[in-house]
Amino acid sequence: MRAETDGNPAGADGTSPRVVVVGGGVAGLTAALRLLDAGAAVTLLEASERLGGKLRTGDIGGVRVDLGAESMLARRPEAVALAREAGLAGALQPPATASAALWTRDALRPMPKGHVMGVPADPASLAGVLSEEGVARIAEDRTLPRTEVGEDIAVGEYVAARVGREVVDRLVEPLLGGVYAGNAYRISLRAAVPQLFAAAREHTSLTEGVRAIQARTAVADPRTDPVFMGIDGGVGRLPQAVADTVRARGGRIRTGTPVTGLARTPGGWRLTTGTPAAPEALDADAVVLAVPAPQAARLLAAELPAAAADLAEIEYASMALMTFAFRAGEAALPQGSGFLVPPVDGRTVKAATFAGRKWRWIAEQEPGLQIVRTSVGRHREEEMLGRDDAELLDLARRDLRTATGVAAEPVDAHVTRWDQGLPQYPVGHLARVARVRDQVAGARGLAVCGAAYDGVGIPACVASATEAARQVLAPRPEGDPASGSSGHAGE
Repeated sequence: MRAETDGNPAGADGTSPRVVVVGGGVAGLTAALRLLDAGAAVTLLEASERLGGKLRTGDIGGVRVDLGAESMLARRPEAVALAREAGLAGALQPPATASAALWTRDALRPMPKGHVMGVPADPASLAGVLSEEGVARIAEDRTLPRTEVGEDIAVGEYVAARVGREVVDRLVEPLLGGVYAGNAYRISLRAAVPQLFAAAREHTSLTEGVRAIQARTAVADPRTDPVFMGIDGGVGRLPQAVADTVRARGGRIRTGTPVTGLARTPGGWRLTTGTPAAPEALDADAVVLAVPAPQAARLLAAELPAAAADLAEIEYASMALMTFAFRAGEAALPQGSGFLVPPVDGRTVKAATFAGRKWRWIAEQEPGLQIVRTSVGRHREEEMLGRDDAELLDLARRDLRTATGVAAEPVDAHVTRWDQGLPQYPVGHLARVARVRDQVAGARGLAVCGAAYDGVGIPACVASATEAARQVLAPRPEGDPASGSSGHAGE
C-alpha cells in the first residue's frame, strides 16, 4: 500500500494541520471552506464523479431546473450567507409566489393560514380540509388533561392526542412528508418540530401553544423578508460555487475517490482509498466525515464500534422526482406555487410544484414552457419506486390531470431518483446523535456532520459542517487522554 502525505506538513510541529474531509456534498464542502479559513491544509475526497450530493441541476425541455432541493430556508442565515460568500449574492432570488394548496377530498384547497407544521391555531380556516367532526375535535384540546411528552414523542402521536387524527393525516403528514419523506407517527417531535416540543412542556393546550409560538415569533422576528430563497440557475449551483471557493483558497478536491478504510495512527488518522488491488493510504492530522450515516458507520466500525452501531440504525427514505415541461398554451395551471397531497387520500404523487410559476428565473428562460415537478416516495412506503421511469411518469401525469385538469402531452420529462436520500428522525433520534457525538468527541481530530444529525435542510447542514470544522481543530486541554499526549492518538 502506498502512503500519500499530500505534500502538506504535519500539524504537530506548529505548521498547518492536514485535514481530510470525506464527502463532497454541501456539508463536506462547507467543512473544507471553514477549515481553510482556520489555516488548515485541506483535501476533500468524494466517492462519485460529481460534487453536490442531493443538490443538482439539469435540463428539461432546454430549461435549466433543479433536480434536487430547490430552495433554502432564508430565516436561518447559514445557507444564504454561504451562497454570498461563494459569489452568488446577485443570484439569490425569493419565490415569485409561495401560496401552496392541498389536494385533498378531490379538490385543490388553499393551505390554511396560521399553523405550525400543520397544527392550526384557529380551526375556522379548516372548512373543506377537515370534516365537521375533525374541526369540532380541535375544540376538545382545551378541555383535555396534559399529554405527557417525556424525553420525546412522535409528532403524530402527540398532535392526534390533542386535536385528533384528521389534523395529522390531512395537514401534518403532507407538510412533514415534504421535508422528511417520512411518517408523522414515527417522526420525533423534539427533533423535527422543536418549538412544538417546547410548547408541549409549557402549555397543556396545543392550540394555545401554537398561538404562543406565533406571538413569540412575531415579537422576536418581525421581518417581512422571504422565508425561503432560491438561486438563479438553481440551488444546484451552490456546491460548485463553494468548490470553486475552496480551490481558490488552496484546498484540494478529488472526485472519484471512495474512502474504504479509516484507522487511528500515533499522529492522527490514515485513510484508505483506491481499489483493493491498488489501495492508497492518505495520512491526516484530522478527519471530518461528511457522508450519510451508513457510510460513516462502515468507516467507524473498527475504531468506534458503539458510534458505528448507532449510525447504522439511522434509516433513510428513497424518493423520485418526475419533472415535466409542457407548452404553456396547453397547460393552464391553477394559481399558486403547487400543492401537497395527504397520504390518506391514496394518490401516487405526494407533492407538485409549478416551478415555472414559483421561480422567475425558470420562467424567464423559456416563457413558452411550463415546468412542473412532482414527487413520490415515503419511508417504508417505497414500493412505487420499483416501477420503471415510463410508468412513474404516466402515474404522475394521471394525478396532475386529475388535480389540475392539464391533459397535454409534455414536450419533455425526466425522472430523478434519490435512493436512500433522506435520513429519518424517529423518536429518540437526538439521543442517538448525542451518543454518536460523545463517542466521536473522544477521538482526537475527528468529527461528523451532515443531514443525519441536526436537520435535513441546507442551513442545518451548513451549520453542522461549521461546527465539525471547529471541533477537529479545537485544542485539547493538557492531560486530556484524547490529546495524544499519552502516545497513540485518541487512546
